[in-house]
Amino acid sequence: MSTTPTFRHPLVALLAPVTLVAIASLLLAACASGPVPPAWQTNAHAALARYPAAYFSGERRLASADLALTRRDVARTGRPDLLARVELSVCAVHIAALAALADDDCPAYQRFAVDASPDDQAYAQFLSGRWAGLDSGRLPESYRALLTAGDDAGAATAALAEIASPLSRLIAAGVLLRRAQLTPAGLELAIDTASTQGWSRPLLAYLGVQLQAAEKASDSTSLERIRRRINSITAGP
Repeated sequence: MSTTPTFRHPLVALLAPVTLVAIASLLLAACASGPVPPAWQTNAHAALARYPAAYFSGERRLASADLALTRRDVARTGRPDLLARVELSVCAVHIAALAALADDDCPAYQRFAVDASPDDQAYAQFLSGRWAGLDSGRLPESYRALLTAGDDAGAATAALAEIASPLSRLIAAGVLLRRAQLTPAGLELAIDTASTQGWSRPLLAYLGVQLQAAEKASDSTSLERIRRRINSITAGP
């Protein structure tokens, strides 16, 4: 495997925030043979770059097609460790949209977990929300402050607010919800993040969580406000 510097694809800035090991190293560094990446890397990178926005926008057919293309091209390498990274990235997107159950440990990733790198295994543990013994040094830097916060929900909310990438912030919010640490302020931050990006799927999911909290508190004013927001999304133009 050559040590020649890898070609820097223009979509690195979009994808790297998901996790430093899940996409950037997968499609831009794995088995690079020179300054121009092989076709599978370029094709898979472009498809996976499109996947989060398509999934978050409710474009199910487009998202499914992009994911199928990515899996097909990466599978051609015969590298289960790279497939593990793809599945972790997909799992992270699903957690960001609250589309994975709290006890769902990324079953597609589990098929390849035995071949996953230590960094990938650490990221999988981070996504699970079970952080005991987790080495924060193996995580993307944007998530490390969350581990420092530990069980302090207030500190976790502050760490969440410091995450610059909207995608990484929603992933972190989904993980905090799994850990029962997503505060009302953190929930509002997730809602604002999804709304600003125009990501209707996670927006509806987090509004649903907020709606349940308002129902539990018998807060009729908030209930009506949240329902108006939900209706404005689901009613369409």
